[in-house]
Amino acid sequence: MRRISIHSVLVATTALAAFAPLPAFAQDTAVNEVLEDAIVVTARRREESLQDVPIAVTAVSGAQLEQQGALDITEIGESAPNVTLEVSRGTNTTLTAFIRGVGQQDPVAGFEAGVGLYLDDVYLNRPQAAVLDIYDVERIEVLRGPQGTLYGRNTIGGAVKYVTKKLDADPMLRLRGTLGTDEQADLVVTGSMPVGDGTLRLGGSLARLSRGGFGKNLTTGDDNYNKDVWAGRATAEIHGDAVFVRLSGDYTKDKSNPRGGHRLIAGIASGTPVLDDVFDSRGALDDPKQEVKAWGTTLFVEANPSDFVTLRSITSYRKDDSGTPIDFDALPAVDVDVPATYNNKQLSQEIQFLYQNGGFSGLIGGYFLDANAKTAFDVRLPGGVTALTFGDVDTETFAIFGDFTYDLSDQFSVSVGGRYTWDERSSTVLRQVFLGGGSPFFGGGGTLFATTSNFSGTANFKEFTPRASVSFKPSENHNLYASYSKGFKGGGFDPRGVSTAAPDANGDGVRSYDEIFDFISFEPETVDSYEIGWKASLFDRRLRFSLAAFHADYKDVQIPGSVGTVIGGQQTFIGVTTNAGKARIQGVEFEGNAVLAESFGAADDQLSFNWALGYINADYKQFIDSRGIDVADRRNFQNTPEWTAAGTLAYSVPVASGTLNASTTLSYRSKTYQFELPAEGLDQKGYALWDVSLVWSSDSDRFSLGLHGKNILNKEYITSGYVFLSQNADTGAYNRTGAGALIPTLGADGVLTAYYGNPRQVFVTAGYKF
Repeated sequence: MRRISIHSVLVATTALAAFAPLPAFAQDTAVNEVLEDAIVVTARRREESLQDVPIAVTAVSGAQLEQQGALDITEIGESAPNVTLEVSRGTNTTLTAFIRGVGQQDPVAGFEAGVGLYLDDVYLNRPQAAVLDIYDVERIEVLRGPQGTLYGRNTIGGAVKYVTKKLDADPMLRLRGTLGTDEQADLVVTGSMPVGDGTLRLGGSLARLSRGGFGKNLTTGDDNYNKDVWAGRATAEIHGDAVFVRLSGDYTKDKSNPRGGHRLIAGIASGTPVLDDVFDSRGALDDPKQEVKAWGTTLFVEANPSDFVTLRSITSYRKDDSGTPIDFDALPAVDVDVPATYNNKQLSQEIQFLYQNGGFSGLIGGYFLDANAKTAFDVRLPGGVTALTFGDVDTETFAIFGDFTYDLSDQFSVSVGGRYTWDERSSTVLRQVFLGGGSPFFGGGGTLFATTSNFSGTANFKEFTPRASVSFKPSENHNLYASYSKGFKGGGFDPRGVSTAAPDANGDGVRSYDEIFDFISFEPETVDSYEIGWKASLFDRRLRFSLAAFHADYKDVQIPGSVGTVIGGQQTFIGVTTNAGKARIQGVEFEGNAVLAESFGAADDQLSFNWALGYINADYKQFIDSRGIDVADRRNFQNTPEWTAAGTLAYSVPVASGTLNASTTLSYRSKTYQFELPAEGLDQKGYALWDVSLVWSSDSDRFSLGLHGKNILNKEYITSGYVFLSQNADTGAYNRTGAGALIPTLGADGVLTAYYGNPRQVFVTAGYKF
């Protein structure tokens, strides 16, 4: 995963209100005024300074995202410690998110993310179409730790908030273009205009984002890791004296080629050698046609009937459809080929009542979500054997919540809150085996041989998720806090489950519905998190830092997985989802920013340094495997490096009626496990990335020109992958035949396939505002 270059990132984390380094054009007499500017966020669903928020938050402004040349939301994860945001394997648009060891890697319909993604306060229920491109953005906030009270059941690890800009009061037209290596060519056009006296404003953005591939598919001739996206937003806003209304719609169409993986081993049966270039692939699967379409509309209404009261209504409907051919084995022959479709839709409604008077702030609200997610995919194996999996999941969620803060004095403040959630999951799981070709669902000519699952079930879950915090401010520039919060993610059903593989628990020779239900279903998971933090501003606010420590008890951890197996003498695959009993997650996060020097080389220049350091110790305390053995000491947390670190040195100086900003960023992530069981070759060793940026902006803010280099040392690093090889259940070591050959568990050639983060990219950006 790439590390973004930041010339003056507004970073605030568990214990620090973010702030920007002093702009180069500021005079010495204005130093204190600039440094005292507060970063305003809505982490607690109301506007307040990050300095006062006892929640782990990282905030990055839209202006700074442009300065650093950020391309999509995954880059934001590198601005905060103990956060992983990455593109999930075969498409450009499916998001894998982990915060402090909690997340979800599998995108199929039976599983939901452990990190909530919000687009303008609307929760995106599924990871498909969730890798949001960066354009027309006001800021992005990353909230670390459980956010179950204010943000719901699937924010057990945290939340990411993508906040778009409100429309300008004056007519505006802005163009921003990018040209770079690998035929990168982006253009974003944004415009808005007031109607009449400006109470009504209309606006929108259109984005064309394209790039050639980093490699080639040597079988099809297509570019591999290319980008072909059209996207847009349209907005109408009413800015009244006591009311604000926004009706917005967005649309994204991604026609990028399938991302082909890189085989890490030679073909076990075919002997096909490993390719030299990790961005090249050989997979021949081309159906269904790769395409992702996503759209949504939101009506946001905020009224202020008095100085103390705010009422909000957020109504949204969203839909996305994806077709993707995933060639697991990355070879021309049909060995482990998986054509797949994802179809998601959701309707949500949230009501909020806010009251703020003096030292008291309160919020009560209600939330409703009605969502449907469908997944269908073939698993095509040698000899014309195909397993069709179809999963259809309905989710209905109701919740009521409240959050209250009271300032006991100028120094002491207490906050309490809670959310009660009713969650209903209904699922249909159909598994069928076809012989002689693919399933008819994907246009294949196979003949139905057996139905191994035809299951329907419903489960209900209820949970109360409280939070509480206390803050102590011994002085204006120091804030100490301690907090407790609980997170909850509902249970469900594994859509890949095979009924005929369910154990006969009572030994009566019949698999009853209850036994199949227990085998396919999984329980909710919960986290109890404790945190202490200290925010400080020193030396006339030229040095700010945060130091925070957290401890979390993670219970009934959902562990989705799929394994190759043999049922009735036929090789097939099966979904096996378990609840690991207990885990403990604890760590420390240290971030800060220092203005090192001012007016030292030229008038009004500035040198600053920004850093972020995260340490996490995540251990399973109970993990019962399929053998009934506790293997907690032999399992790892996936997508959770023990160390994350980054440092940015930035220099700004007035040049030619503008400001020249230069920055260089070095980031580091320690060893990362792709799955709970180690997978040699696929697990990524620790690595460092180096980025640079050089941007000139006019004082009038009308014109900017930038040069950016990402991963300039061209480091190769794995972000995700697949493994279907026989492994030792305790160590993860690959089992071998007597002749020393690897043993495939799916297909004949074996699967050990990796996907890589972007290589070196160099591009120029130019923006002009009319």
